[in-house]
Amino acid sequence: MNELERQASPRGPRIRYAADYREGERGGNRLDRMRSRSRDSISIHSTRRSIDPSIALPPQFRTLSFSIEEGKRQQAIDEKKKAQAKPAEIEFGSMDYHTTAVDELLSRFQTSRGSGLTGTQAAQLLKIIGQNVPTPPPSRWARKTVTYLFGGFGSILFVAAILVFIAWKPLGQPPSPANLALAIVLLLVWVIQASFSFWQDFSSSRVMASISGMLPDKCIVLRDSTQQQIDGRDIVPGDVLKISLGNKLPADVRFIEVSSDARFDRSILTGETMPLLGSVESTDVNYLETACIVFGRIAKLTSAPKGGLTPLQKEILYFVGLIVALMLFMIIMVIIVWATWLRKTYPDWITVPILIVDCVSVAVAFIPEGLPIAVTASLTITAQIMKRNKVLCKSLKTVETLGAVNVICSDKTGTLTRNIMAVTEYLVGKEPGTALKSAGDYDTEKGLQQLARVAAVCNEAEFDASTVNAQIADRKVLGDATDSAILRFTEGMTKVSALRAANRSIFKIAFNSKNKFAINVVQPEDETSPLLMIKGAPDILLPRCGSYLNKDGFVERLENHDRRAVESMKDFWSSQGRRVILLAQKPLEALQFDSATQPREYELDIMGRASTELILVGLIAIVDPPRAEIPEVVRILRGAGVRVFMVTGDFKLTAAAIAAECGIITQSQKNIDDVTSLAFDDDYLESAGIEKSHGSEHTHSIVLSGADLETLDDSQWNKLCRYEEIVFARTTPEHKLRIVKELQKRELTVGMTGDGVNDAPSLKQADVGIAMGSGSDVALEAADMVLLDSFAAIVEAVRYGRVVYDNLKKTICYLLPAGSFSEFWPVITNVVFGLPQVLSSFLMIIICCFTDCAAATAIAYEKPEADVLMRPPRNARKDRLVDWKLVLHAYGYIGMIETVCSFAMSYWYAQRQGLTFSSLWFAFNNVTPNGLSTDEVTAILNTASSIYFVNLVVMQWFNLFAVRTRRLSVLNHRFNWYLPPAIVFALLVAILFLYVPEFYSVLGTSTVPVANWFLPMGFGMGVLLLDEGRKWLVRRYPRSLIAKMAW
Repeated sequence: MNELERQASPRGPRIRYAADYREGERGGNRLDRMRSRSRDSISIHSTRRSIDPSIALPPQFRTLSFSIEEGKRQQAIDEKKKAQAKPAEIEFGSMDYHTTAVDELLSRFQTSRGSGLTGTQAAQLLKIIGQNVPTPPPSRWARKTVTYLFGGFGSILFVAAILVFIAWKPLGQPPSPANLALAIVLLLVWVIQASFSFWQDFSSSRVMASISGMLPDKCIVLRDSTQQQIDGRDIVPGDVLKISLGNKLPADVRFIEVSSDARFDRSILTGETMPLLGSVESTDVNYLETACIVFGRIAKLTSAPKGGLTPLQKEILYFVGLIVALMLFMIIMVIIVWATWLRKTYPDWITVPILIVDCVSVAVAFIPEGLPIAVTASLTITAQIMKRNKVLCKSLKTVETLGAVNVICSDKTGTLTRNIMAVTEYLVGKEPGTALKSAGDYDTEKGLQQLARVAAVCNEAEFDASTVNAQIADRKVLGDATDSAILRFTEGMTKVSALRAANRSIFKIAFNSKNKFAINVVQPEDETSPLLMIKGAPDILLPRCGSYLNKDGFVERLENHDRRAVESMKDFWSSQGRRVILLAQKPLEALQFDSATQPREYELDIMGRASTELILVGLIAIVDPPRAEIPEVVRILRGAGVRVFMVTGDFKLTAAAIAAECGIITQSQKNIDDVTSLAFDDDYLESAGIEKSHGSEHTHSIVLSGADLETLDDSQWNKLCRYEEIVFARTTPEHKLRIVKELQKRELTVGMTGDGVNDAPSLKQADVGIAMGSGSDVALEAADMVLLDSFAAIVEAVRYGRVVYDNLKKTICYLLPAGSFSEFWPVITNVVFGLPQVLSSFLMIIICCFTDCAAATAIAYEKPEADVLMRPPRNARKDRLVDWKLVLHAYGYIGMIETVCSFAMSYWYAQRQGLTFSSLWFAFNNVTPNGLSTDEVTAILNTASSIYFVNLVVMQWFNLFAVRTRRLSVLNHRFNWYLPPAIVFALLVAILFLYVPEFYSVLGTSTVPVANWFLPMGFGMGVLLLDEGRKWLVRRYPRSLIAKMAW
């Protein structure tokens, strides 16, 4: 298959088209030989990860195709249409790669069918043309800049700044310097928030881009007459590509060799569900419709990024909407009170400029300006942590949802196991043998020689040419893990290449998860008739066997007692966690069809012949040990309230044995339920005198097969989903998809792991699809998250999925008491009760945007609490980021304490200075203090306002430590070293605006007596101790009313 042209334009080298694909580096890439037959279609999902191609591509594809057709029908006005056509229409419409003869095309690209390009040619082309990477999508910086500036609270801050400027001039008579300062600070905060939004977007995209680059990008090419696995970005025009089942294509390819029944899934482009039958010859003059071209370059049509809000963004939007609604309601109430009462009764109390500033103050009081910056920090930190743990999350939604996952359905091979398989035993006739002794027995046992022949020829794995001279164990193998293990086992006895040369392949039917076997029809050089070789699952193929080869190579009838002996050995190996493969053969006589000219009929004939009277050649037992870290991973996830189910295509006994080794099944064999346990309720069984015993009162285990699943009704699924330990064996892709849907139907949040081509539907359906980095291209494309290293990384992913949510709740809980509740009441008491506004609007802004903001950002760096993986996962469908519990704690508990203490400190100071509270209550600016001048009253009130400010700032230091944990004592939580700098920053800001004469003389602030710095520390310590007591009660009495009200 030839990769098509990426030429240098007159303006210089450029890549005109390419595909952004993510090919996993795995053993599954294998050479598709001429005249081989594959019954499965090859996927060509070649799209950018940020696109939903099933929505974006079909309309654009069809529009482009129709434009090309129209252009070909109107040749007379071709030049005119080209002048008006889009560049893509011109390029696709003028291409002739699909109609050019194969030999001419090979000559054009100076390549060879049998040897490909030379290394020198490839290096020169790579320098001239550049790497095979797509043009990045347009950045749309203008639109993004508007979003940075006016998204979230930005528009409110901008409008507030404009209104305060108007209140300063021209409405201010005389203009108030404090209003000017307030307007400038609002504008500054507006710009700072926009800058943080930009930085978050920039840094997160950079981190995600670097993570994406960690995915293996490999493809197999033919260069210098040898197969080579290279980076997909390094392929060049003229490369001969080898693609196999499940591959995505790294570029447009023209087929020069293709199996006659190969099919290509183009539904992602066309929207049509039927696969396209591959062809070497062109089937259509339209480049986009022919069957001899498959597209990688079509990715150019999808350079528009995918939109939509993540669940966390929706929660934040909900919170913002709630805050804005409350803010607007209170502003309207202030305006109504002023218009209907104050403006008439007390016209000098609140003028229009003061009203504007009061409304801005209400807005400032309600808006937690530090929240966007805290969100920015949280998301950036999470992206960096995921990168360190070699976890690729395609979107933030993945991390958020992981925090709510309560079921993980895990594939076995390659996920729970190492996917490094080795043959341990074999069975020829009825006599078992060990792989270690097979080489010594090969020359003397004819039956073992026949086993080696079938194992070598009915096998899609191949040794990499670059390591063919190394020791067998050190050789690199191109092929899946099972075939690779059998290949090494056979090579240890004899030369595989010699066996394959002596048995020419005529027709192949590839292994698939439905049939669970693979067929290779060969022509032995010493025989006249073709020989059918078959390899697959024993429970599928053993019933089809009518005879067997004994140790000496003679065929004997397979009687019932022989069949039982073979089944007994198969079950014994399976119970030890071995994967058992059956090898059989059958001579083919009187074939009616030709494989080259009648492939469909030939295939049906072969499938029919393979259904009966096979000759059992032997069994092979393969071990695939579990990863060492898996039992601990399962234990941690179970402690976090996440159930881990195994979903595998392996035999039930094999699956149960591996599940027990991995810790997924903790019960003994006699206490494991089967499908019959779902037929009756436990109450019915007890009434019938049937007692069920389990090792643990709360732990129930069950092992089911795919066939069992097909018999279950809704009530049985309801009962099944209550099991804590489940193994699904012998499952097909349809079974996996149904498992996910049934779990989701019962309001479970499901994570699904998989690495095969057929796992894609269930990965797509799951709330979080998880693929291993060594998985197939299609699995990587369908998954939401890719584990590049080990399944153990899922623990950190779940941990930080919960931490993101926890830290944002802590941030909001920290910001609301002082930055919202305690700032709101001075405005209300000023408007309704005629009291002076004991906290100035300027100092409100300083709290929200400076003293609190640094600490809120520091909370984003909080480490996971010790019990974060000991709590059950949140309910993603019901639990809100800001719920009534958090609001009650922030407003009714901490906020009320801070407000009362701040009011008391301010008016107590005024009282000691001779300005009594009674003289201020309902005064509406008609203050009549004894012996105090107007300037003295103003100075006292300015100091009282500054005391209110200091009281909030200091008490928030202690609240900062209180919100660091939700249930555990803060003393048991790892210290956050970002907190001291945040506290020092808040202190310096307070000193700057209270003690620098250039500021307090203009802004209406004042120096604060030393005593009023230390008294709030006592209040703050009281808040911290009270909250520690509340947490102790929550831990001590988890079912109490206080525990139920805990945020």
